[in-house]
Amino acid sequence: MLNNWVVMPTCLPLVLRRCHTCASERFRANGKFRVNANHKLIDAWLLVLCAACGETAKLTVLERVNVRSVRPELLDRLHDNDPGLAAELLQDPVVRRRNRIALDWDGAWRLDTGGSDHLDREVIDVSVRFAARIPVRPVRLIAEGCGLSRAEVERLVTEGKLVSAIRLSGKLSGDFTFTLKR
Repeated sequence: MLNNWVVMPTCLPLVLRRCHTCASERFRANGKFRVNANHKLIDAWLLVLCAACGETAKLTVLERVNVRSVRPELLDRLHDNDPGLAAELLQDPVVRRRNRIALDWDGAWRLDTGGSDHLDREVIDVSVRFAARIPVRPVRLIAEGCGLSRAEVERLVTEGKLVSAIRLSGKLSGDFTFTLKR
């Protein structure tokens, strides 16, 4: 029987970017936007606060874009300070590259295994799905979901008792499956 695990975000990740005021490198996004229109052109920024000093920084979302080319539902979400939109934009590689930022997901996600009744079986087939593109080490997910140490999971991989179609070392942010034989 296939078990389904889900890696879910619990809050917005920290934004890694250098603060011009205090040289800290962590900012909190709270889902607030600033929208500025100049005649037919519009600018929009996602506001982030420095975790150390509270200084506000702006992450460019739209820059000098004709108002008619912006979808009305996007404008409504910007004006409503939609936290879901902030999460989507932080995940967008174009926004991250334009603003030269990275994301820190430590403590901003959780693993939902659907219970621990599957842990006593001899063979466990698991499908891991990511609700957001959260980079996590598969070994860490498997250790957390099965109640094992990471060293124990590494040992199971080398012994061939833990198999997957993907490489289990390094970080991963896409769906995968694995089989654990005890």
